[in-house]
Amino acid sequence: MQTLVKQLEWNGLPFQYRETGEFSSPPIIALHALGMTAESWDEAAAVLGETHRVLALDQRGHGASARTGSYSFELMCEDVLAFADRLRLERFTLLGHSMGGTVSYLFSQTYPSRVQRLIVEDTPPPFTGKKFDIPPEPSEPLPFDWSLVPSIIGQLNEPDPHWWARLPDIQAPTLIIGGGSTSPIPQDKLQEVSRLIPTCELVTVEGGGHHVHSTRLPAFLDAVQSFLEA
Repeated sequence: MQTLVKQLEWNGLPFQYRETGEFSSPPIIALHALGMTAESWDEAAAVLGETHRVLALDQRGHGASARTGSYSFELMCEDVLAFADRLRLERFTLLGHSMGGTVSYLFSQTYPSRVQRLIVEDTPPPFTGKKFDIPPEPSEPLPFDWSLVPSIIGQLNEPDPHWWARLPDIQAPTLIIGGGSTSPIPQDKLQEVSRLIPTCELVTVEGGGHHVHSTRLPAFLDAVQSFLEA
């Protein structure tokens, strides 16, 4: 399945994305984790692209997309809206991993009519009680803007309580995929999220860790395809 690399622009900023699948197929917008790029979805997109049009976005500050120096989950949420509008996607499946999963929750709360289905991989919205240290900036070149790190960690350390309070506002059928005991993400938080979203299924891929779509791709695809076909 061929993947095409394309460019778009909004608000005067360039963004790159990767497209797999037929133009006429049901669309999936895929959002990657902090420090990664849209390319991280390629193996999954090669399979999902047989039945869907997979549109994996390099989120701001990552890959070949704009390095704006200003970053937040809210800005990334608005980028998804602009991306969907530019592609004239009225409704779509939203797939997010880690940071991209948090953006996906926020988008689904804010623009519920746009999301047909929601799939989140191994992340809850940011929650109180866990603090993250900001690591020192590496000396080697990075595939992302380092100023993302303090911005995003700052929001993780001081999360907006509305992100949890508004989980019941998510209208789309939702699938949460957890990585089980080898994940650094508290799996009980995923269970809590699954109880708050009105129509939500939680699938745990034991041994998947935080990067289930890389470490346990067949199990990840089984869960996603079953959910999309239901």
